[in-house]
Amino acid sequence: MKKRTKGIHHISAIVGHPQENYDFYTKVLGLRMIKQTVNFDDPKTYHLYFADEQGSPGSVITFFPWPNAYDGVIGDGQLGVTTYAIPLNALAFWEERLEQLNIAYNKTVRFNETYLQFKDVHGLNLELVEREQGKLNKWSSHGVPTDKAIKGFGGAILYSSHPEATANVLEDIMGLEKVSEEGNLIRFKGTADIGQIIDLKKTTGVRGQTGVGTVHHIAWRADNKEDHAAWKQHVVKNGMYSTAIKDRNYFDALYFREPGQILFEIATDSPGFMIDEAYEELGQKLMLPPQYEPHRTEITAGLIPLKYEA
Repeated sequence: MKKRTKGIHHISAIVGHPQENYDFYTKVLGLRMIKQTVNFDDPKTYHLYFADEQGSPGSVITFFPWPNAYDGVIGDGQLGVTTYAIPLNALAFWEERLEQLNIAYNKTVRFNETYLQFKDVHGLNLELVEREQGKLNKWSSHGVPTDKAIKGFGGAILYSSHPEATANVLEDIMGLEKVSEEGNLIRFKGTADIGQIIDLKKTTGVRGQTGVGTVHHIAWRADNKEDHAAWKQHVVKNGMYSTAIKDRNYFDALYFREPGQILFEIATDSPGFMIDEAYEELGQKLMLPPQYEPHRTEITAGLIPLKYEA
């Protein structure tokens, strides 16, 4: 049987000052910080996670803050636009909220859906779209009620250096279904009710450059360790180079760069983000994996203090 990912597990991006990042995603977008930890490959750098109330797969955006680093260039070889899904009849609320917060936005229509497009504080391209699918986010924060709150990802727009090859990977390896084409975009769909719509730009443009304000990778969903191991075999069998499976504490991960130069990750839904914190305490303090716990004092001293606000 053909392997099919349900959709997006998480999206990871590079940003600037961690407090600015925290303030935007909590105080502007109303998301919950569900985990503050460090980059497991570079413990001198924060790894901050924002999501719905519990970090459901398909709702999690993560950040590596690089204060004072150079700006990146959004372009080919990257996820170009991160799409968030909001409840039906919530678009007017968000349009008014963005205006009140002096955040410039554009309104556009594609595939018969209306989108509000804007940038975050560090230049990442974001958009909001109403979707009926997906459970309501129970987290109400900073003036965003639950019936207007971001549910999770609506999907993303991919900018590929080789769009035809990326389209083949999305269909033949990731198992997404090609459902429509419009103008410069091809639309693919996964099986989940959130984070399942992927639009691929059919033409190339400027080459993306990694830096502040760019997406580092997009992670796709695997059910568990057994399914994840099968995904690794599947990826390699289809001619992609895959990293070893890495333990990220809250999920297992493997990485490969598809022919369009976008970095793909496949991550497990389990065990999730409550293995080391209770639901009520998510995101309130720095959590370190076991290998770094003995170095907590040294690691903490090198990080910019982060002010958490409930």
